[in-house]
Amino acid sequence: MQATAVAKVSIGDEGVLNRELSGTLAGVWIDRDLGWLDFNDRVLAEALDSRTPLLERVKFLAIFTSNLDEFFMKRVAILRKGSDPDRVALLGEVRARLIESLNRQADCFRNQLVPELAAHGIHLRKWDELSPTGKEELSRYFDSEISPALTPLVFDPIHAFPFLANLSTSLAFILEDPRKETVSYARVKVPAVLKQWIPVQDGFVPLYEVIRGNIQKLYAGMKLSGTTMFRLTRDAEVETHEDESDEALREIVQEQVRLRRYEPVIRLEFGAGADPSIRQMLIDRFHLSERDVYDLSGELDYTSLFQIASLPFPALRDPTWNPLPPAAFEDVADIFSAIRAADVLVHHPYESFEDSVERFIADAASDPETVAVKMTAYRIGDDTPFVKSLVKAAEGGKQVACAIEIKARFDEERNLHWAAELERAGAHVTFGVQGLKTHAKLALVVRKEAGGLRSYVHIGTGNYHVRTARLYADLGLFTANPLVTRDVVELFHHLTGHSQSPVCPTLLVAPTSIRNRLLELIAREVANKQAGQPARIVAKMNQLEDPELIEALCHASSAGVPIELIVRGFCCLKPGVPGRTENIRVRSIIGRFLEHSRIFHFAAGHSEPVQGDFYIGSADWMYRNLSKRIEVVTPILAAEGKEKLWRVLDIILRDRRQAWILNPEGKYTQLENDGRDDEAAARGTHQTLMSLAVRSAES
Repeated sequence: MQATAVAKVSIGDEGVLNRELSGTLAGVWIDRDLGWLDFNDRVLAEALDSRTPLLERVKFLAIFTSNLDEFFMKRVAILRKGSDPDRVALLGEVRARLIESLNRQADCFRNQLVPELAAHGIHLRKWDELSPTGKEELSRYFDSEISPALTPLVFDPIHAFPFLANLSTSLAFILEDPRKETVSYARVKVPAVLKQWIPVQDGFVPLYEVIRGNIQKLYAGMKLSGTTMFRLTRDAEVETHEDESDEALREIVQEQVRLRRYEPVIRLEFGAGADPSIRQMLIDRFHLSERDVYDLSGELDYTSLFQIASLPFPALRDPTWNPLPPAAFEDVADIFSAIRAADVLVHHPYESFEDSVERFIADAASDPETVAVKMTAYRIGDDTPFVKSLVKAAEGGKQVACAIEIKARFDEERNLHWAAELERAGAHVTFGVQGLKTHAKLALVVRKEAGGLRSYVHIGTGNYHVRTARLYADLGLFTANPLVTRDVVELFHHLTGHSQSPVCPTLLVAPTSIRNRLLELIAREVANKQAGQPARIVAKMNQLEDPELIEALCHASSAGVPIELIVRGFCCLKPGVPGRTENIRVRSIIGRFLEHSRIFHFAAGHSEPVQGDFYIGSADWMYRNLSKRIEVVTPILAAEGKEKLWRVLDIILRDRRQAWILNPEGKYTQLENDGRDDEAAARGTHQTLMSLAVRSAES
């Protein structure tokens, strides 16, 4: 399909879309950045929702801020690098939207959560709210546990302006020396390495409040005034040029990580009551305008609330969930024989990541018949067991190869560290294909068996990261099917040997074949609909932004194909527009787990969903994923896997507890339970799938 209708859409390396859209897309297009703000507002809504357990509401306030910090570092940093009217207008709209959301966040914390926490015996106090005994207790704590970690600074014509780290919170003052009759500025950083909420008999007090209450001890004999809390955010976009060699790329990324600390400040946040002269001095110092400054009525950094959210009050949190062992691998001594017998599709965190993916690699490392283990790694994590298993395999004489993405934003240092650990053990480490990030989730085990070499593969939708595997909803396919394993072998040859584009007849691989194949599948549904055969598309992903695919979906909708899109984050397609997208519905699931899996279903002329085509993989329908990354999407060929995927999609499509629906005006509305006796509708996707996992295990 030729996407002539999107000729005016221009896309940069980071998927920045020109807002001057062609006539056919303009009526159905939602700006990705405004769409992202909608997504984060849905996260904030979890904190505002009284049905959410209290400490989980506190957690969602922290997640909202964490998400917003990343949005500024990644997206606002890009939008600021231009002065064309569209960007300026968009930045103004982003700011206006954010001020509303930040005010809701502050109101939720101060007027809802703080009183409700107090009603359960969790008191969050300011310094001035403490009793004399509480102040005395914290003053002693300050002297022994806080003061040694502080560095009180002064900056004036004699003393240089201090370096201020990204996302750091500081207290600033006007400092007067009564003896010398001089005035300067003083600053104390609130150390991020210390506990951010200090427990005392009166409750919990923020670290910055304890510092403020004892600040005079750091500037003995001085007069302090104009107390100002501020926090700054720096650009995370460091301009670099890649080199052909892995060694040079390693050095480039190391330098990029170093330079990021010194990138320009793009946002200043001030606490209530900021001194006007300090405020203006900082704005001038960092060459900012008022559009870059946010005067907050609440906390500056709600991410500190992760500490409060983790307090041991089980009644105020979601019930503990322990992932269950996949039935196919339970009580099986040889995981490879189980995979050889039939494809196994696992769904995390309902099914255990440890008892499936971790076991797959650990068993391969100790298996005497294994001759090679290969993996991709995007975000590894500090507590990864995979590096230990790969090191064991390499030290045992097996061929070990790992394609590590050292350009994964904010994980570069961790990934470089694990790359060095693997190299020291004799593993082959590569940093992928030049110009493309390796985002595919692949593991390959090659064994020497009676009939010759046999390959076993895991293809996932999520990272090989043990912590997020308990928080993110992801899928993984284990298979020994030669149709799939041959393609994975070919792809690893491409990743480690830098060959020409791999030939993969079964797998869909970006940047060579995913977009074209998806366009073909959408076009096939249109042809089936026009021929009077069953047609339907159900696609689940994290983001939808690719203009060519959006145009294809519009065409399919106009042809009468019913389309259900399940998009957790931003969706640039406006559904329900007459004549264009009236057959498209868009929903977002927000709740206990982060919906991270990608599932694509096409009816393929069948009225029974399980007879249609199913795919899972690492790629969202975004320009960057389909054109600038190595991504893998695999068909699900076994009937049992198809049934499992349709069960997941069906539950999501019935959800009236966690689901939000996007309307033709581009606004989201949370669905309400209509009273039907339907577990998925009433309890929501996550609770339904947990209950289903328990019932399956019991039976």
